[in-house]
Amino acid sequence: MYHTPLLEGKIGLFEFQVSYQSQINNHQTFCFTFMDTCTGMISSVELPIHGDVLEAILSHVPLIHLIPASHVSKSWTATVSSAFRTSTNAKPWLILHTQSYRHPYPTTTHAYDPESNSWIQIRSPAIDYVSTLRSSHSNLLYMISPSKLSFSSDPLHLTWHHAVAPKISRIDPVVSVVGRHVVVAGGAFDFEDDPLAVEVYDLRSQQWTKSDPMPEFFNQSASSMWLSVASDDRHLFVMEKSSGVTYSFNTSNNNWSGPYNLRPDHRVFYSVIGFSDARLIVIGMLGEPEDVDGVKVWEVNCNSSECKEIGEMPENILENLKSHDSFISSIDVAMAGNIAYICICSRAEEVIVCEFIDGGGCRWRSVANTVASCGSIMDKLVLTCSKVGIEELQRATRSENRRFVVKR
Repeated sequence: MYHTPLLEGKIGLFEFQVSYQSQINNHQTFCFTFMDTCTGMISSVELPIHGDVLEAILSHVPLIHLIPASHVSKSWTATVSSAFRTSTNAKPWLILHTQSYRHPYPTTTHAYDPESNSWIQIRSPAIDYVSTLRSSHSNLLYMISPSKLSFSSDPLHLTWHHAVAPKISRIDPVVSVVGRHVVVAGGAFDFEDDPLAVEVYDLRSQQWTKSDPMPEFFNQSASSMWLSVASDDRHLFVMEKSSGVTYSFNTSNNNWSGPYNLRPDHRVFYSVIGFSDARLIVIGMLGEPEDVDGVKVWEVNCNSSECKEIGEMPENILENLKSHDSFISSIDVAMAGNIAYICICSRAEEVIVCEFIDGGGCRWRSVANTVASCGSIMDKLVLTCSKVGIEELQRATRSENRRFVVKR
């Protein structure tokens, strides 16, 4: 029996709640509970529902609660998949990956689902350790060593790819998936001749090729510590966080273009980039680390490099962020779909959600990270963000030793 409410709402003077009760002859029995808000009287009725009515109900149910229903029967699996495809509520998940610095470097994973406002523990097999776990743009996890590059870019990181490391040894390069290529740039060890070297891995041929080096501008900042990246199917955008100066790399001709000034406000001292669907977004902190005046969001016209302001963090959320730290030199951002998640990884007890509204503007809110206590100061935290579909969840639940536990 599935007791968690699947759907809640209000019709006129009545508040209602729908929950799954049992399975009867391959049809689902739902319990409808109504409360008259004037009298306080509560009434319940159980009904079997199927067909279009069932699909309409399930289209409003948070994804994580659809998993039990998808295992009822083949017809239910099809109904759940159809309901998810027609749903307009799907929002990308934030996924926190915590890696211990101690041998054997175990990794734990938690996700935040904005639809159900739930934190979810993802219990999965251990990731084969190669080196320190890192993340890039929205959804790339990778580990790179002098002998091996391991990376994963599917929504729930069910699949890892392993390749021979690039020819140039690197300690902290920019790594990004651009279409069918993996671009590795900069971050070379001191003993290497070219700190700006770029190598591209073709996922089809599984071969490395050397490309034009990074622009000389990045000579003193050619590592992921100082750079923010975003990518689409053809281009990699690389921004220096402290200056906003940005270049783009085209994997079709292996050439760099730029520079582009993506710092529309002179008060910005730190900025990052990312893609919201097909839009290039800049998020910048204004003022100085000792006194952050604001956090603003701009949309970039990739043809003209013009930046249009689309939102600013509300003062109450900013003040709450500043109340925990008197010095904020950087923020960590994971972005996908219509949402950007913002936090400070050194203290991830709070996550700020910035939702981009169709037609312009942003909707902001702060979310308490109820799984923050699961980590320790001996752990490294990295963020990814991705739209998760019912197919990915079904595949994950069928995988060996992988479970999803909703945290209450």
